[in-house]
Amino acid sequence: MDTFEAIRTRRAIRAYDPTYRLEETELTTLLHAARHAPSAFNIQHCRYVVVKDPALRAELRKVAWDQAQVTDASVLVVVCADMAAWKKDPARYFNGAPTEVQAQMAGMIRDYYLGREQVQRDETMRSAGLAAQTLMLAATARGYQTCPMDGFDYDAVGKLINLPHDHVVAMFVVIGRATQDALPRVGALPDAEVILTDRFPS
Repeated sequence: MDTFEAIRTRRAIRAYDPTYRLEETELTTLLHAARHAPSAFNIQHCRYVVVKDPALRAELRKVAWDQAQVTDASVLVVVCADMAAWKKDPARYFNGAPTEVQAQMAGMIRDYYLGREQVQRDETMRSAGLAAQTLMLAATARGYQTCPMDGFDYDAVGKLINLPHDHVVAMFVVIGRATQDALPRVGALPDAEVILTDRFPS
């Protein structure tokens, strides 16, 4: 599918065929596509928890306002991010580069993140958003439907997936075959309100 077509046709779908199962090779293809999303300093903050255990998915549905897509979609990915990735052997994010480049970049990473807790969190969430969108567009291009989700109890989800203390949950992404069409697009704001030149008006 053309990239612009994937962008145009990607919609948040909430009704899925619970009998449809995505092939493992297809899921791997989609996850590898998501891994091509950019991240600051190539830190690769994102961690993708693919929930396959039906019992765990049922528990996650309970803490997600009983939304059916949590269990009915073929795939449930909990998109997480490592807030401490910046200090976990940062030179490895430049493996293959000259040694002096690795050392230089590791120093830049340390100087940028050290003592800036809000920046650490903001960067992880930016990376997770970019990755989730890339995952959804890749799935759309392959003919699947998706839905990004944040309607759940974050603390409860963290406990259920054994989230490390230095990680955050960003969102769910479900992928599968829809049983209903998306509703018509409505409420689009005018370009003049959302696309600005140079600065906001005084």
